[in-house]
Amino acid sequence: MIKVGSKAPDFALKDQNGKTVKLSGLAGKKVLLSFRPLAWTPVCHDQMRSLEENHAEFDELNAVALGIGVDSVPSNKAWAEAMGVKNTKLLSDFWPHGAVAKAYGILRENDGFSERANIVIGEKGKVVFAQTYPIAQQPDTEEILEVLRAKEGGRR
Repeated sequence: MIKVGSKAPDFALKDQNGKTVKLSGLAGKKVLLSFRPLAWTPVCHDQMRSLEENHAEFDELNAVALGIGVDSVPSNKAWAEAMGVKNTKLLSDFWPHGAVAKAYGILRENDGFSERANIVIGEKGKVVFAQTYPIAQQPDTEEILEVLRAKEGGRR
């Protein structure tokens, strides 16, 4: 897994609406990369809904939460609509398959999907928090909000 203090690798992925999101285009903001294994599964659903439910607080903290998984753009679009996710961008790390997850050191190559992980990138483009979670465990959004409330530097 990528180490805290490392420069975050840039990427460009399409969101559920087919719009390209570049990490470098979010410079000056804190960014949460919330990796999930697969769409249409209960824990991943709860993880992405939690990002959506806390969208206003992320905004207040000058932060953007991005959900990332290996599913295709059309799958992410249908899934977002089914969950009522309107503000949170669900990014497709579909092709090259899992390339962003691999760049961040969390691709489970034998499974074909990423670890469940949260990676926070500070306003200066460095990783300030990186944590994996058991596949069956929803990450604690409050933990991430605490990291975002802290000054640049984070923890872990």
